[in-house]
Amino acid sequence: MAESLTITDNRTGKTYELPVENDTIRALDLRQIKVNDDDFGLMTYDPGYTNTASCKSSITYIDGDKGILEYRGFPIETLAENSSFTEVAYLLLNGKLPSADELSVWQDDINHHTVVHENIKRQMESFRYDAHPMGMMISTVAALSTFYPEAKNVTDPANRKLQIQRLIAKVPTIAAFTFRHSQGHPYIYPNNKLSYSENFLNMMFRMIGNDYEPNEALVKALDILFILHADHEQNCSTSVMRAIGSSAADPYSAWAGAAAALYGPLHGGANEAVLRMLTEIGHVKNVPDYVSRCKSGELRLMGFGHRVYKNYDPRARIIKKCADDVFEVTGRNPLLDVALELEKIALEDEYFVKRKLYPNVDFYSGLIYQAIGLPVSLFPVMFAIPRTVGWLAQWAEMMTDKDQRIQRPRQVYLGERNLDFVPISDR
Repeated sequence: MAESLTITDNRTGKTYELPVENDTIRALDLRQIKVNDDDFGLMTYDPGYTNTASCKSSITYIDGDKGILEYRGFPIETLAENSSFTEVAYLLLNGKLPSADELSVWQDDINHHTVVHENIKRQMESFRYDAHPMGMMISTVAALSTFYPEAKNVTDPANRKLQIQRLIAKVPTIAAFTFRHSQGHPYIYPNNKLSYSENFLNMMFRMIGNDYEPNEALVKALDILFILHADHEQNCSTSVMRAIGSSAADPYSAWAGAAAALYGPLHGGANEAVLRMLTEIGHVKNVPDYVSRCKSGELRLMGFGHRVYKNYDPRARIIKKCADDVFEVTGRNPLLDVALELEKIALEDEYFVKRKLYPNVDFYSGLIYQAIGLPVSLFPVMFAIPRTVGWLAQWAEMMTDKDQRIQRPRQVYLGERNLDFVPISDR
C-alpha cells in the first residue's frame, strides 16, 4: 500500500500525489496545487491550530479519546505513584529515568542555582503590595535575561543546560517571593537541604525565627501536582515557548511569553474558575439547580471538558485521590462535598455524557491548593512552576530539530487592495 494521498483539484482537473508520513502531509506540499502560475498555491486554514502539527516531538503522548497521558512513554499514573518531581523533570529533559547517581547529581545541580541575585529581590520589593503574583513572576523571570546575558547563546548545548538548571531552580524561589510579598512578609531564602517541594513550602510558610517542617502528606501532594502539570504536549503556552524560541531568543524571555499565555483565564486560570464556581454553589443542595442552569445555557460548568480529552482526564483521577490525602491533614473542605456531588450528577446526566464533559485536571487542584493555604491569585503561579520543566524540554528539543524554522504562520487576506490615496484635505 502506497504511503501517499491522491488529491484531485476539481478547479483544474489536475491530480496530485502527496507523500504521507506519520499520518501527516507536509503543508508545503500543498503549495504545488495551483489554478495558474501566478497563484500562490493551496494553504490550509486552521484557526487555533486544531488539526495542524507544528513539530515532531518525543516528549509527551496524549490519546484524548482513551484518556491516556504519557511522559516519554511512561503512563502518568505510574510516574505520579512512584516518582518525585525532580526525577520526572530529569526524564522529560533527558528522555530516560535517571540512575540513583544521576538523580543525586541532577538534584545537586538544581540546588546550586536556587538563590536569586539581591538586585532581583529589590526589584520584586518595588511592586505594589497588591500586585498580582503572576504579573510579578513573569516580569521577574524576564529580567533574569539581563543577569545572564550569555543565555542568548542558545546554540551552545552546555549553555542551554546551564540556563535550564537555573530556571528550574529559581522559578520556585521567585514564586515563593511573590507570595511573601502579597502577605507583607519578609522573603525566605532557599534551604537546599530540603527536597524541591519541601524547599518551596519552606520558602512559602516559614516564619522568621521558627523552623518549618512541611507535612509529608502535603509535600507528596505538591510533588504529585507538579508531576501532573509538568507537560501537556503542544498547548497554548508551550506553543508560545516554541514560537518565541524559534527566533533564537533566550529561554528567560521565551519563558516569560509562555507564562503570559498561561496567565490567561482560558488556560492557567481554570482551577481558579472552578473554585469560584464551587463557592458560588455553596452547598450540596444547590447543585441540581446549578446543573439545570448550566444545561439551559445560563451558566458554564467549570472544570469539565477539555480541548484534547474526550474521556475522563487521567490526571483528574489522580488528583481526586490526592485531595483525600490532603484533607486528612488539613481538615475536610465543605466545598469537596459540592464538587463530589457535582461530578456525580454530571457523570450520570445524559446531557453531559453525550457531550463527553468529564472532569479535567483543574476540577480538584484548586481545592488542594486552597487547603494548603494558597490564595486563588497564586494558582497560575503554581501551574507555572512545574510547567517550566515541560516548556524547557520542548524548547531544548526544538533547538536540535533540523526541521524547525522561525515560526511565521500564513493568513487568508480578506481586505481591500490597490486603493487610491486621497489627500487629507479632500477626505
